[in-house]
Amino acid sequence: MRTSFKVQGFRDLENALMDLPKAAAKASVRRVLKRAAQPIADAGRGNAPERMGDLKASYGVGTRLTKRQRKLSRKESEVEVYAGPNDPGAIQTEFGNEHQEAEPHLRPAWDAHKGSLLDVIKEFLWADVVKAIARYQRRAAKRAKR
Repeated sequence: MRTSFKVQGFRDLENALMDLPKAAAKASVRRVLKRAAQPIADAGRGNAPERMGDLKASYGVGTRLTKRQRKLSRKESEVEVYAGPNDPGAIQTEFGNEHQEAEPHLRPAWDAHKGSLLDVIKEFLWADVVKAIARYQRRAAKRAKR
């Protein structure tokens, strides 16, 4: 399942990101998205059933997928961050099967935090971009002195 958002009012932020080198802009966005996704992963970990072994420990936030997940996924944007478990049994626990009743843990976490996701991104992205611009300008000034 994919969820998409239409965001308006970020024009100044987009222009500031365009002023940065591509790698610096992507790193800035990646940092903020990881920070925004962390509460979802934490809530999912808290909702996960105790008896499922390493399910709780497998929760995390990152930019990489397992080999199997990469095959099933298609890249939608320049920067992608994922939150959830990397335990293959998590799908069976989340949705259930003919032998096991569904015990949702990630969906309730998403539902609880999706409303605040854009607020967190808006709050921290501008601050991170300002810091990235300052870092870039310091490095450029250092190079100019040489």
